[in-house]
Amino acid sequence: MAFDIRRVDYFYTAVRDQPGEGYQILSLLAEMGINLLAFTAVPVGPVHTQLTLFPEDPGKMEEAANRAGLRLDGPHPALLVQGDDELGALAEVHRKLYAADVNIYAATGVADGRGSYGYVIYLRPNAIVRALGALEM
Repeated sequence: MAFDIRRVDYFYTAVRDQPGEGYQILSLLAEMGINLLAFTAVPVGPVHTQLTLFPEDPGKMEEAANRAGLRLDGPHPALLVQGDDELGALAEVHRKLYAADVNIYAATGVADGRGSYGYVIYLRPNAIVRALGALEM
């Protein structure tokens, strides 16, 4: 099972849970030249949504957020796994992390429908080095 892995950083911010909030932030970042590797939005409480942003260039993201007055929490470490969508692909990633005694804090993934997948693994900062070592090919 072939996959590529890289360490990435993410930032998050909370917005009111109402139409257009995600659009406003995503379009602002696009206008500022911020390329995102991944994005998630999840509810936090009855009236807020947490947007999690995985920029290609974390430094550029921080500069853009400061210029725009956008309050971000981060950067926080994560891993981005991209690979061939084969039966058991995610199980193999988890097996390797389990064997190295790495706890996955949270994760999200998606298959693209054309034979590949992307998988974001949220880890505690003290687990990144061990996780990268466990997933080396």
